Amino acid sequence: MKKGLPAGRGRLPFPCEESCLAGAASVGPQVFGATMNPRKPTARTRLLALFLCAGALAVPARSAVREEPVSLGLGYERMYSLDFEAAGRVFSAWQRERPEDPLGPVSEAASLLFSELNRLGILEAQFFVKDDGFLERPNVKPDPGARERFVAALERADARARNRIAADPRDADSLFALTLVSGLEADYASLIENRNIAALGPTRRATQWAEKLLAVAPDYTDAYLATGLSKYLIGSTPAPVRWILRLGGFAGDKQEGIRELALTAAHGRYLAPFARLLLTIAYLREGEGDRARRMLEGLRHEFPDNPLFAREIARLDAGLN
Repeated sequence: MKKGLPAGRGRLPFPCEESCLAGAASVGPQVFGATMNPRKPTARTRLLALFLCAGALAVPARSAVREEPVSLGLGYERMYSLDFEAAGRVFSAWQRERPEDPLGPVSEAASLLFSELNRLGILEAQFFVKDDGFLERPNVKPDPGARERFVAALERADARARNRIAADPRDADSLFALTLVSGLEADYASLIENRNIAALGPTRRATQWAEKLLAVAPDYTDAYLATGLSKYLIGSTPAPVRWILRLGGFAGDKQEGIRELALTAAHGRYLAPFARLLLTIAYLREGEGDRARRMLEGLRHEFPDNPLFAREIARLDAGLN
């Protein structure tokens, strides 16, 4: 088994995987070789998907059947379905079973941030499609209790990841956890606190951790979300701003950013739906409404309990984005 791909952490396939791969191919040649081939879902993952879709996930009696281990992927599924309470239970159980694993607390932090973004209405694409809409969005009032839990979860994840990297600098999961820690810190500063300049530091750190991860585990494609998003955002800025940012160590390339986001969207284990949401916004910004709609259709099919995707499709059909 390849390093960084632990058993029981496979992703579920999604209906628009071919369109994501096509999106990646259309903006630039594939340069990552055979390591980018999607992994086949395990039999356990397929069975889990079947039970979830049927709404009949039964818990066997302890005396009859040994209880299955907690699935980190299930927590992300519930998060993307906006069932944050269920996601929190999964991530808490993961941390109880694996107290040294940094992926548990960083996943908890991701769920807390996603919950706040949803509560504050910041997940709506209308805030991101046009620069003016993003820069002029109203200030919001974050939940101080959620922020306290978010920061505490990030601190636990950071400490655990650094402890493991001290013992093994090539620990892929710990490198990924540190990528997420910095990325989530940047997201909170920019999206919730409206501190876009303050978000630049953690954004750069997230990219640096992602590059270290990809150097030791090139098939850990969740990492391309950090590098791709940074490249797309920097590449979308006006030339003078882009030049200043490059002096500060930021690289920008819109098409390369879209291609890397498409890699995460097609092959990511935890961040694929988030990458597809970001691709939707990128396509809308680039005037590619048909591709954005196909991406949203796939997300709506995979997460029918999440009303966000149906609302965005309706807005797109009404010409409001």
